Amino acid sequence: TGVESANGSSGINAEYGVDQEKQCREWIEAVLGESLPEQEIGKNHFQANLRDGQIICRLINALSPEPLIAKINTQKAAFKQMENIEKFLTACKKFGLQDGDLFQTADLYEAQNMGQVLGTLYACSTVATSKHGYQGMCIGTKLAEENSRDFDEATLNAGKHVLGGQMGFTEGDSQSGMNMGKTRKVCD
Repeated sequence: TGVESANGSSGINAEYGVDQEKQCREWIEAVLGESLPEQEIGKNHFQANLRDGQIICRLINALSPEPLIAKINTQKAAFKQMENIEKFLTACKKFGLQDGDLFQTADLYEAQNMGQVLGTLYACSTVATSKHGYQGMCIGTKLAEENSRDFDEATLNAGKHVLGGQMGFTEGDSQSGMNMGKTRKVCD
């Protein structure tokens, strides 16, 4: 299971929510310490902020203990902007995101699935907080931590003799006599 299941953002054409966009905007601005250039709310305005890949590249570098992207392209050429997005996605994998957490380049560059872009940003926040000790603002969920337990031998042995309902014993309960609608007639 990846972060995507915890955030509920996996899937084709993930839902785009304005509330999630607002949270992502606020989070990006808090991490970078600056306002996004396009302040109007909406899928196309948010995409305009991130389309060239520069902001998201700076974002992942700010979240990581050491920069994951050495050179961020500032040129306006489409292939250079898409290269920035690819660099961000590669850095996200190094950062700890799963493949299912990531959007595709076209999802952002061509605004094909901005809901998945939001999901990736949520996953970045989750991984930064849970795996890298980021102390700033967080959006999304926190990954579960290991909760190992040490039982003594007597407790382990006592557990071997407990028979619960999940183990198939139903104390004589059965489905005999239950009728779920009409019976099916079978003809020879």
